[in-house]
Amino acid sequence: MKIGFIGLGKMGKNMVLRIAKAGKKVVAYNRHPEPVKEVMKAGAEGAFSLKEFVSKLDSPKIVWVMVTSSAVDEIFEELVPLLSKGDIIVDGGNSNYHLTLARNEMLKKKGINFMDAGVSGGLVAAKLGYCIMAGGDKEVFKKVEPFIKAASVSEGYLHTGPVGSGHYVKMIHNAIEYGMMQAIGEGFELLEKGPYKDLDYHKISHLWNNGSIVRGLLMEMTESAFSKDSKLSKISGYIADNGEGKWAVQEAMDFNVPFAVNSFALFERYRSRENDTMSDKLVAAIRDEFGGHGVKSKGKGKKD
Repeated sequence: MKIGFIGLGKMGKNMVLRIAKAGKKVVAYNRHPEPVKEVMKAGAEGAFSLKEFVSKLDSPKIVWVMVTSSAVDEIFEELVPLLSKGDIIVDGGNSNYHLTLARNEMLKKKGINFMDAGVSGGLVAAKLGYCIMAGGDKEVFKKVEPFIKAASVSEGYLHTGPVGSGHYVKMIHNAIEYGMMQAIGEGFELLEKGPYKDLDYHKISHLWNNGSIVRGLLMEMTESAFSKDSKLSKISGYIADNGEGKWAVQEAMDFNVPFAVNSFALFERYRSRENDTMSDKLVAAIRDEFGGHGVKSKGKGKKD
């Protein structure tokens, strides 16, 4: 059985490479051909149009769509007419789960199975493996599971429940991430403004990655950011967001859940676009370290 991947960006390309390395058959398509040629060198089968892409898949066809949430509907418009009853689409991007539920209803009428998969791990997951939260029918999940397992770190995937649950769990995951990053940023802000003016933030973050309670991936990204720029003097404190934190805050309001830390972290991102503090710079830098999301250089446009 083969799996087809649409979208070879920062996450999609590396997922294809991991799956191909595990000996699974992958067909890859991207609107820009260069990433397709790159994964073909690693053993994936390439396609340079959607029609060619679909024609190379076995039935029932499994198509993993790994594009930004804003591009999903555009891809579906082109893809769905090329598929048949019993085929499977997996949305592996960070879509709003309300849209996921609506897309599921649309596909159900056409007899096409749908799954949603929240994917975490950032750029380091290319080597370590991804963490995948998958929602959908159990029998459909079983068909896709071998490919999910190939892409994931050991014990790094879960069938979370029905369609929508994967994106919902990933949304909450990202909201927690907002809060944790904000806490790290504020801690270093206090170090910056406190009484000791010659502290080495790179050494401190390295220390905290060795045996401390706050050690972990985000602290490793902190250490990496300070190793490149000891005072983060080259970047702006502008912190972007992709929407998941906002969606989670809205959900918390709908279900009357106290969501203080993560709500505050979201609003701090909005505030960061007006000020320029160590806290903001560090959250922006960590975000770029783990996900390659880009930072805004001082006096220049956004770095892609």
